[in-house]
Amino acid sequence: MREAAAAPTAAAVLQDAVAELRTAGIAAPQRTARELLGAVLSQEPGLAWLGRHQEIAAADAAAFQAGVARVCAGEPLAYVLGSQAFRSLHLAVDRRVLIPRPETEGLVELVFAWARARWGAGPWGTVADVGTGSGCIALSLATEGAFAAVVGTDVSADALAVARANAAGVPAGATRVEWRSGDLLDPLAGAQFDIIVSNPPYVSETEWAGLEPGVRAFEPRGALVSAEEGLAHTRALLEGAPTVLAPGGLLALEIDARRAGVAVQLARRAQWQEPVVRDDVFGRPRFLLATREWS
Repeated sequence: MREAAAAPTAAAVLQDAVAELRTAGIAAPQRTARELLGAVLSQEPGLAWLGRHQEIAAADAAAFQAGVARVCAGEPLAYVLGSQAFRSLHLAVDRRVLIPRPETEGLVELVFAWARARWGAGPWGTVADVGTGSGCIALSLATEGAFAAVVGTDVSADALAVARANAAGVPAGATRVEWRSGDLLDPLAGAQFDIIVSNPPYVSETEWAGLEPGVRAFEPRGALVSAEEGLAHTRALLEGAPTVLAPGGLLALEIDARRAGVAVQLARRAQWQEPVVRDDVFGRPRFLLATREWS
Protein backbone atom coordinates (compact mmCIF):
# COMPACT_ATOMS: atom_id res chain seq x y z
CA MET A 1 0.00 0.00 0.00
CA ARG A 2 1.48 3.33 -1.07
CA GLU A 3 2.00 5.96 1.58
CA ALA A 4 0.31 9.32 1.10
CA ALA A 5 2.65 12.01 -0.13
CA ALA A 6 3.86 14.34 2.59
CA ALA A 7 2.29 17.78 2.62
CA PRO A 8 4.64 20.46 1.27
CA THR A 9 6.22 22.93 3.63
CA ALA A 10 5.52 26.63 3.35
CA ALA A 11 9.17 27.09 2.40
CA ALA A 12 8.76 24.74 -0.57
CA VAL A 13 5.69 26.48 -1.97
CA LEU A 14 7.30 29.86 -1.39
CA GLN A 15 10.40 28.82 -3.29
CA ASP A 16 8.36 27.61 -6.25
CA ALA A 17 6.24 30.76 -6.19
CA VAL A 18 9.23 33.09 -6.12
CA ALA A 19 10.66 31.37 -9.18
CA GLU A 20 7.33 31.61 -10.99
CA LEU A 21 6.87 35.27 -10.10
CA ARG A 22 10.42 36.13 -11.13
CA THR A 23 9.94 34.40 -14.48
CA ALA A 24 6.76 36.44 -15.01
CA GLY A 25 8.72 39.65 -14.41
CA ILE A 26 6.98 40.54 -11.15
CA ALA A 27 8.87 43.09 -9.07
CA ALA A 28 9.92 42.02 -5.57
CA PRO A 29 8.90 38.37 -6.05
CA GLN A 30 9.92 37.30 -2.53
CA ARG A 31 7.88 40.02 -0.83
CA THR A 32 4.93 39.31 -3.12
CA ALA A 33 5.03 35.59 -2.37
CA ARG A 34 5.18 36.19 1.38
CA GLU A 35 2.25 38.59 1.26
CA LEU A 36 0.18 36.10 -0.71
CA LEU A 37 0.97 33.27 1.68
CA GLY A 38 0.26 35.46 4.68
CA ALA A 39 -3.15 36.32 3.23
CA VAL A 40 -3.98 32.66 2.63
CA LEU A 41 -2.92 31.69 6.15
CA SER A 42 -4.53 34.81 7.72
CA GLN A 43 -1.15 35.81 9.12
CA GLU A 44 1.21 38.72 8.79
CA PRO A 45 3.77 38.01 6.02
CA GLY A 46 6.56 37.95 8.59
CA LEU A 47 4.82 35.26 10.66
CA ALA A 48 4.20 33.18 7.55
CA TRP A 49 7.91 33.39 6.79
CA LEU A 50 8.94 32.45 10.32
CA GLY A 51 6.74 29.36 10.07
CA ARG A 52 8.00 28.41 6.63
CA HIS A 53 9.31 25.01 7.75
CA GLN A 54 5.85 23.87 8.79
CA GLU A 55 3.67 21.82 6.47
CA ILE A 56 0.91 23.65 4.65
CA ALA A 57 -2.53 22.15 4.08
CA ALA A 58 -3.40 21.12 0.55
CA ALA A 59 -6.31 23.57 0.38
CA ASP A 60 -4.05 26.43 1.51
CA ALA A 61 -1.36 25.43 -0.98
CA ALA A 62 -3.93 25.41 -3.79
CA ALA A 63 -5.32 28.82 -2.79
CA PHE A 64 -1.79 30.22 -2.62
CA GLN A 65 -0.90 28.85 -6.04
CA ALA A 66 -4.10 30.31 -7.49
CA GLY A 67 -3.13 33.72 -6.11
CA VAL A 68 0.35 33.43 -7.58
CA ALA A 69 -1.16 32.60 -10.97
CA ARG A 70 -3.38 35.69 -10.83
CA VAL A 71 -0.43 37.96 -10.07
CA CYS A 72 1.63 36.36 -12.83
CA ALA A 73 -1.26 37.04 -15.22
CA GLY A 74 -0.97 40.76 -14.43
CA GLU A 75 -3.66 41.28 -11.83
CA PRO A 76 -2.61 43.89 -9.23
CA LEU A 77 -1.50 42.35 -5.95
CA ALA A 78 -3.99 44.44 -3.94
CA TYR A 79 -6.91 42.89 -5.81
CA VAL A 80 -5.55 39.39 -5.31
CA LEU A 81 -5.04 40.05 -1.60
CA GLY A 82 -8.40 41.84 -1.43
CA SER A 83 -6.98 44.67 0.66
CA GLN A 84 -4.72 47.70 0.60
CA ALA A 85 -3.13 49.69 3.41
CA PHE A 86 -3.80 53.44 3.47
CA ARG A 87 -2.42 55.53 6.33
CA SER A 88 -3.71 53.77 9.48
CA LEU A 89 -6.37 51.77 7.65
CA HIS A 90 -6.51 48.40 5.95
CA LEU A 91 -9.21 48.68 3.30
CA ALA A 92 -10.98 46.08 1.22
CA VAL A 93 -10.45 46.68 -2.49
CA ASP A 94 -11.55 44.93 -5.65
CA ARG A 95 -12.05 45.79 -9.30
CA ARG A 96 -14.95 48.12 -8.46
CA VAL A 97 -12.57 50.73 -7.05
CA LEU A 98 -9.19 52.27 -7.77
CA ILE A 99 -6.37 50.93 -5.59
CA PRO A 100 -5.38 53.69 -3.11
CA ARG A 101 -1.89 55.03 -3.82
CA PRO A 102 0.74 56.23 -1.33
CA GLU A 103 0.70 59.68 -2.95
CA THR A 104 -2.90 60.25 -1.88
CA GLU A 105 -1.96 59.85 1.76
CA GLY A 106 -0.19 63.20 1.37
CA LEU A 107 -3.43 64.87 0.26
CA VAL A 108 -5.07 63.78 3.51
CA GLU A 109 -2.13 65.13 5.51
CA LEU A 110 -2.40 68.53 3.81
CA VAL A 111 -6.09 68.71 4.71
CA PHE A 112 -5.25 67.90 8.33
CA ALA A 113 -2.54 70.58 8.40
CA TRP A 114 -4.97 73.20 7.08
CA ALA A 115 -7.66 72.16 9.57
CA ARG A 116 -5.27 72.32 12.52
CA ALA A 117 -4.06 75.76 11.45
CA ARG A 118 -7.64 77.02 11.24
CA TRP A 119 -9.35 75.29 14.19
CA GLY A 120 -6.56 74.02 16.41
CA ALA A 121 -7.25 70.80 18.30
CA GLY A 122 -10.93 70.90 17.40
CA PRO A 123 -13.75 70.66 16.95
CA TRP A 124 -13.26 71.27 13.24
CA GLY A 125 -15.70 72.14 10.48
CA THR A 126 -17.20 69.98 7.74
CA VAL A 127 -15.51 68.18 4.85
CA ALA A 128 -16.68 66.41 1.70
CA ASP A 129 -14.64 63.85 -0.25
CA VAL A 130 -15.75 63.96 -3.88
CA GLY A 131 -15.22 60.72 -5.82
CA THR A 132 -14.53 58.66 -2.72
CA GLY A 133 -13.92 55.29 -4.40
CA SER A 134 -12.84 52.86 -1.67
CA GLY A 135 -13.50 55.55 0.91
CA CYS A 136 -9.80 55.87 1.73
CA ILE A 137 -9.81 59.68 2.04
CA ALA A 138 -13.17 60.06 3.78
CA LEU A 139 -12.48 57.27 6.25
CA SER A 140 -9.01 58.60 7.08
CA LEU A 141 -10.48 62.07 7.69
CA ALA A 142 -13.17 60.58 9.93
CA THR A 143 -10.94 58.27 11.95
CA GLU A 144 -7.94 60.58 12.40
CA GLY A 145 -9.54 64.03 12.39
CA ALA A 146 -11.94 66.04 14.51
CA PHE A 147 -14.42 67.06 11.83
CA ALA A 148 -18.01 67.84 12.73
CA ALA A 149 -19.19 65.96 9.64
CA VAL A 150 -17.62 63.96 6.81
CA VAL A 151 -19.40 63.22 3.53
CA GLY A 152 -18.16 60.87 0.81
CA THR A 153 -19.64 60.92 -2.69
CA ASP A 154 -19.26 58.86 -5.83
CA VAL A 155 -21.04 58.47 -9.14
CA SER A 156 -20.45 54.71 -9.00
CA ALA A 157 -22.90 52.69 -6.94
CA ASP A 158 -20.37 49.86 -6.90
CA ALA A 159 -17.70 52.12 -5.42
CA LEU A 160 -20.08 53.36 -2.73
CA ALA A 161 -20.85 49.76 -1.80
CA VAL A 162 -17.13 49.15 -1.23
CA ALA A 163 -16.79 52.38 0.77
CA ARG A 164 -19.74 51.48 3.00
CA ALA A 165 -18.32 48.02 3.60
CA ASN A 166 -14.97 49.55 4.52
CA ALA A 167 -16.68 51.94 6.93
CA ALA A 168 -18.17 48.97 8.74
CA GLY A 169 -14.74 47.49 9.30
CA VAL A 170 -12.74 50.46 10.58
CA PRO A 171 -12.73 52.34 13.92
CA ALA A 172 -15.95 53.76 15.28
CA GLY A 173 -15.28 57.30 14.10
CA ALA A 174 -15.94 56.25 10.54
CA THR A 175 -19.55 55.37 11.27
CA ARG A 176 -20.40 59.06 11.07
CA VAL A 177 -19.39 59.33 7.41
CA GLU A 178 -22.41 60.04 5.23
CA TRP A 179 -22.27 58.45 1.79
CA ARG A 180 -24.03 60.15 -1.12
CA SER A 181 -24.52 59.03 -4.71
CA GLY A 182 -24.04 61.34 -7.68
CA ASP A 183 -21.63 62.94 -10.11
CA LEU A 184 -18.91 65.23 -8.75
CA LEU A 185 -20.49 68.08 -6.74
CA ASP A 186 -24.13 67.24 -7.50
CA PRO A 187 -24.69 65.28 -4.25
CA LEU A 188 -23.57 68.31 -2.24
CA ALA A 189 -26.06 70.76 -3.76
CA GLY A 190 -27.86 72.95 -1.24
CA ALA A 191 -25.18 72.58 1.45
CA GLN A 192 -21.92 74.29 2.33
CA PHE A 193 -18.70 72.63 3.48
CA ASP A 194 -15.54 74.08 4.95
CA ILE A 195 -13.34 71.74 2.93
CA ILE A 196 -13.83 70.00 -0.41
CA VAL A 197 -11.21 67.34 -1.10
CA SER A 198 -10.96 65.12 -4.17
CA ASN A 199 -8.70 62.73 -6.01
CA PRO A 200 -10.55 62.95 -9.33
CA PRO A 201 -9.73 61.20 -12.61
CA TYR A 202 -6.85 63.03 -14.32
CA VAL A 203 -5.42 60.71 -16.98
CA SER A 204 -5.89 61.65 -20.64
CA GLU A 205 -7.16 59.25 -23.28
CA THR A 206 -3.69 59.01 -24.81
CA GLU A 207 -2.05 58.43 -21.44
CA TRP A 208 -4.59 55.71 -20.62
CA ALA A 209 -3.41 53.71 -23.62
CA GLY A 210 0.16 53.86 -22.28
CA LEU A 211 -0.56 52.79 -18.70
CA GLU A 212 0.69 49.49 -17.32
CA PRO A 213 -1.34 46.55 -18.64
CA GLY A 214 -2.39 45.59 -15.11
CA VAL A 215 -3.92 49.04 -14.58
CA ARG A 216 -5.75 49.10 -17.91
CA ALA A 217 -7.02 45.54 -17.61
CA PHE A 218 -8.18 45.59 -13.99
CA GLU A 219 -8.65 49.05 -12.48
CA PRO A 220 -11.85 51.01 -13.25
CA ARG A 221 -11.31 53.24 -16.26
CA GLY A 222 -13.84 55.78 -15.04
CA ALA A 223 -11.76 56.46 -11.93
CA LEU A 224 -8.72 57.33 -14.03
CA VAL A 225 -9.62 58.91 -17.37
CA SER A 226 -10.82 62.51 -17.64
CA ALA A 227 -11.58 63.14 -21.31
CA GLU A 228 -8.95 63.67 -23.98
CA GLU A 229 -6.87 66.23 -22.10
CA GLY A 230 -7.10 64.74 -18.60
CA LEU A 231 -8.47 67.97 -17.10
CA ALA A 232 -12.26 67.75 -17.37
CA HIS A 233 -12.87 66.73 -13.75
CA THR A 234 -10.30 69.16 -12.34
CA ARG A 235 -11.84 72.02 -14.30
CA ALA A 236 -15.37 71.09 -13.21
CA LEU A 237 -14.34 71.02 -9.54
CA LEU A 238 -12.55 74.37 -9.75
CA GLU A 239 -15.53 75.99 -11.45
CA GLY A 240 -18.26 74.33 -9.39
CA ALA A 241 -16.83 74.25 -5.86
CA PRO A 242 -17.87 77.86 -5.03
CA THR A 243 -21.49 76.70 -4.93
CA VAL A 244 -20.85 74.28 -2.04
CA LEU A 245 -17.78 75.71 -0.27
CA ALA A 246 -18.14 78.06 2.69
CA PRO A 247 -16.40 81.46 2.47
CA GLY A 248 -12.69 81.07 3.09
CA GLY A 249 -12.94 77.32 2.76
CA LEU A 250 -10.34 75.00 1.23
CA LEU A 251 -10.41 73.13 -2.06
CA ALA A 252 -7.76 70.37 -2.05
CA LEU A 253 -7.25 68.36 -5.24
CA GLU A 254 -4.89 65.65 -6.36
CA ILE A 255 -3.67 66.51 -9.86
CA ASP A 256 -1.43 65.12 -12.56
CA ALA A 257 2.14 66.28 -11.97
CA ARG A 258 2.59 66.85 -15.71
CA ARG A 259 -0.26 69.37 -15.72
CA ALA A 260 0.35 71.16 -12.43
CA GLY A 261 1.03 74.48 -14.15
CA VAL A 262 -2.12 74.24 -16.22
CA ALA A 263 -4.15 73.38 -13.11
CA VAL A 264 -2.90 76.55 -11.40
CA GLN A 265 -3.87 78.61 -14.44
CA LEU A 266 -7.36 77.09 -14.37
CA ALA A 267 -7.66 77.94 -10.68
CA ARG A 268 -6.70 81.56 -11.27
CA ARG A 269 -9.18 81.87 -14.12
CA ALA A 270 -11.85 80.59 -11.76
CA GLN A 271 -10.85 83.38 -9.33
CA TRP A 272 -9.29 81.23 -6.61
CA GLN A 273 -6.91 83.25 -4.46
CA GLU A 274 -3.25 82.24 -4.45
CA PRO A 275 -3.60 78.62 -5.56
CA VAL A 276 -0.53 76.63 -4.59
CA VAL A 277 0.85 73.25 -5.61
CA ARG A 278 2.48 70.91 -3.10
CA ASP A 279 4.72 67.93 -3.83
CA ASP A 280 3.86 64.32 -3.09
CA VAL A 281 6.06 61.86 -1.20
CA PHE A 282 8.07 61.28 -4.39
CA GLY A 283 8.80 64.98 -4.91
CA ARG A 284 6.34 65.47 -7.76
CA PRO A 285 3.90 68.43 -7.93
CA ARG A 286 0.76 66.51 -7.04
CA PHE A 287 -1.66 68.57 -4.92
CA LEU A 288 -3.49 71.81 -5.67
CA LEU A 289 -4.69 73.83 -2.69
CA ALA A 290 -6.88 76.88 -3.14
CA THR A 291 -9.15 79.15 -1.12
CA ARG A 292 -11.53 81.90 -2.13
CA GLU A 293 -13.61 84.51 -0.34
CA TRP A 294 -17.00 84.88 -1.98
CA SER A 295 -18.29 88.36 -2.70
